[in-house]
Amino acid sequence: MINKPKGCVDITGDESLLWEYVNDVVSTMMRTYNYELIRTPIFEASELFHRSVGASSDIVKKETYDFQDKGNRNLTLRPEGTAGVVRSYIENKCYALPDIKKYYYNGTMYRYERPQNGRLREFTQFGVEVLGSNDPIVDAEVISLQYKILEALHIENLEVKINSLGDAESRDNYKKALVSYLEPHLNELCEDCQERFKTNPLRILDCKVDADSDILKNAPKTIDYLNKESKERFETVLKYLDLLEIDYEVNPNIVRGLDYYDHTVFEIVSLDHNETSQSVLGGGGRYNKLIKELDGPDSYGIGFACGIDRIIAILKEMDLYKDVKRQVEVYVMYVSEEEKLHALDIVQNLRLNGVVTETDNLGRGLKGEFKEADRLQAKLLIILNNEDLQKGLVNIKDNATKEEEKVDLSEIVEYIIGNL
Repeated sequence: MINKPKGCVDITGDESLLWEYVNDVVSTMMRTYNYELIRTPIFEASELFHRSVGASSDIVKKETYDFQDKGNRNLTLRPEGTAGVVRSYIENKCYALPDIKKYYYNGTMYRYERPQNGRLREFTQFGVEVLGSNDPIVDAEVISLQYKILEALHIENLEVKINSLGDAESRDNYKKALVSYLEPHLNELCEDCQERFKTNPLRILDCKVDADSDILKNAPKTIDYLNKESKERFETVLKYLDLLEIDYEVNPNIVRGLDYYDHTVFEIVSLDHNETSQSVLGGGGRYNKLIKELDGPDSYGIGFACGIDRIIAILKEMDLYKDVKRQVEVYVMYVSEEEKLHALDIVQNLRLNGVVTETDNLGRGLKGEFKEADRLQAKLLIILNNEDLQKGLVNIKDNATKEEEKVDLSEIVEYIIGNL
């Protein structure tokens, strides 16, 4: 038997209902906030991710799925969404339009990780990218949008963990202070952190191995090294979040794991799940240098990504299955071949008018059809028999009250819609 690859999952049954539910909420909220759907390739030139995410990052060094195609081109399955969106923005010259671009995506990403709860090799993220504006109000909108989507999914007790890395000057000043502080303690850190010290010291703050060590807890804080302009910008973002009534905590340890971030960085956590790997539901930040670094104009960007797999895990813990059901509204029942022809016509007409309708396709017989209608929790039953059909009538039964009524064939759709 051929099995699915390690680190991948099949989405079926009741769990697929939760996926549909999450995707519906996400797409509805994105339309409300006027974000445009963008779809980019699942694989891109490897250079795109090496340049954007950072060749020294754990993602590129350890986790990307890299391969050569038959034309000897170096390609990579996308490990995150931002780089592809920015590439598309540049390649299609979207920056030439006199407006900002507000994109959202929803798709699979790939990282060669050790599979565990909340971490898969094939996983799904939705996210947004706003390109072309440096206004702090956009930072607040992006954070608020992610927060409100999670609220709309009935995930409670949310909190934004927010920090600022500042501009290039602030970041350089902080990096010097961090290097000076860490150097005497280097041998006490894990091997990965010792390597990060040479390539990108800020990544040490994002280490999962040394996260609880006193060395990292007592490390210099980014916000203490912000210049006047960066500090004022960060304070403005927080003011806007206060206005939007978004719960947040300034956390100087939030640096995010990708090279392209500057200024605002954030994560959104579920405080109800703070002791589990599921607590961080997503995050993001501003990347004002990435577009230029990928050979585009000197423009601005900010975005977030949110893991649907982790959201589903929390919804399952909350037992939301009982609130998310694929309920059939009408079940059409028949026995004879002539009745079956009428059933086919009725089912099609109801479905084309937006009524969730089902009928028997297994030759169950009337008793079996009643059982199936109950299993599907059908609200109304259309019970066909030749005698009624010859008079141009059908029998419609309310499956809850058990009341029945004869309805003219030509009035079925109007009757059903009026009684649901």
